[in-house]
Parts: sequence; structure tokens; C-alpha cells
Amino acid sequence: MMKTSLSLLLVLVAVSFTFGKYTPKTGKRIPKTLSRGWGDQLLWAQTYEEGLYWARSQNKPLMVLFHLEDCPHCLALKKVFSGDDDIQRTLDEDFVVLNLVYETTDKHLSPDGQYVPRIIFVDPTMTVRADITGRYGNRMYAYEPNDIKLLASNMQLAKKLLKSEL
Repeated sequence: MMKTSLSLLLVLVAVSFTFGKYTPKTGKRIPKTLSRGWGDQLLWAQTYEEGLYWARSQNKPLMVLFHLEDCPHCLALKKVFSGDDDIQRTLDEDFVVLNLVYETTDKHLSPDGQYVPRIIFVDPTMTVRADITGRYGNRMYAYEPNDIKLLASNMQLAKKLLKSEL
């Protein structure tokens, strides 16, 4: 009798754990995205090394975006960046993208210091394009929400330099 009761109890526990998992109304689990809200439809590289590999193999420039989740300047830029259809389309078609909330060991990615938000372009030959800068002298790779047109222009410059130099 005791073995039967124990067996029945184990079966009930197993069944309750099986049916107790939460499933969204769509029936599918929504995967966590690497975009962190910067463009959910884009395919983001997971690491700097993976981004360099994709850039080289696809012959596209890599755009590295450094930010922090709770930085007010980053949040303001993210809102404009993710809402700009031209930038999102250009990134999707012509760039490998990576966003980082931590610094890499490659010191070339912080030529003028470590600050956020910071956007650096790297060409497929793994050369950091230090010549593609924002409008600030003390934070050369920083962009603010009102600099979105300059960022779009710099993205076009990165594409143009890629075609003319390689």
C-alpha cells in the first residue's frame, strides 16, 4: 500500500511540473534577443570575435555599439536609433552589428577613451575605422539623438570606403 501511494504521488508531482510551465498566448516562447532594444529585427553578433568573423566572411563593415542599459544618454539614443527605418534597413542589408554593454580587450575600440554611447566601425580587414567620427572633439565616437543624420551619413561613408579601398 505504501509503495502504491508513493508511486502515485511521484506521478502526480511529475504531471504537475509538466503542465505547470508558462507558455505565452502565441504558443511559442519568445527568444531573448541580442539587440537589447536597438533593433529587434536585426541579426546581432554575440561577441566581438563573431562580429569580426561575420564581417570578414560577408565582406561587410562591422558596427560596434557600446552602451549601458541604465545610461540616460544611451536610452535616448536607443529610442531614436531603433525608430529610424533608414538606419535599421541599412544595418540589416549592409552591416554586421554588435552591441556591447562591456568593454572588449581590443584597445583599438577605445581610441579616445571608454565612454558610452560610443559607435565604432570596423572594416572586413579587421581595421578599426578611427577616421569615421561623430561631431564631438572630446568624445569622437559619441552620438546623441540629434546626431542621427550624422550617424546615417557615417554609415554610408563606411560602406563607401569599403568599396573604394578593398
